[in-house]
Amino acid sequence: MKLHTLLDLHGNIPTFIGITDGKVSDVRMLDEIIPEPGAFYVMDRGYIDFERLYVFTLCAAFFVVRTKKNVLLRRRYSREVDKSTGVSSDHTVILTSTKSARVYPDVLRRVTYTDPDTNKRFRFLTNNLVLPALTIARIYKSRWQVELFFKWIKQHLRIKAFYGLSENAVKTQIRIAVSVYLLVAIVRKRLGLDASLYQILQILSLSLFEKTPILQALQASASQPPTLDSGNQLILFDF
Repeated sequence: MKLHTLLDLHGNIPTFIGITDGKVSDVRMLDEIIPEPGAFYVMDRGYIDFERLYVFTLCAAFFVVRTKKNVLLRRRYSREVDKSTGVSSDHTVILTSTKSARVYPDVLRRVTYTDPDTNKRFRFLTNNLVLPALTIARIYKSRWQVELFFKWIKQHLRIKAFYGLSENAVKTQIRIAVSVYLLVAIVRKRLGLDASLYQILQILSLSLFEKTPILQALQASASQPPTLDSGNQLILFDF
């Protein structure tokens, strides 16, 4: 099974999920998304498909995607960059492969950036020609929130056993797990809670069958001192 997710980075909330078997490629999920004008869609290089990416341009939406080495491009012109920021080049380019140029006839922008923390070089393609190159790099870096979302799901909404093995049963159970994440995230945001999502889940699991308002249950738990005084253990499980 494979879980495909479109994550709204404003609140780390999934706005689209698709559940497929493992053989379905990630890029096919772009066919299921209706681009929102003015929004930015940040994707890894597994989503390089210029016919599908051109749909974002036609819908007045923006994308930032990590490019592949085998993508054939020709530079039209270069912009000046401040290399002290990590940006080494900012080029306006066109696709030179006949097939790619036919399905994506407009110009693109290629930004090359070196991460100062890892010294790793990245090349991005985007259809946004206005924002500073460093902003484009930072937009792509925000994609890490998607990896953190999946890490949280795997750690805290672990499905240890399926109650049914049919396709519908498996998909239903996975959707329930993601729905739990959404509900807890909404409660945390609306009530302005400082506790982590995992802590809120623990509190709710202990008071699941009590007739107590959620806010009251969470405030009561927050006011109680921890029963274990083990700093190392708390750090170990602070994901």
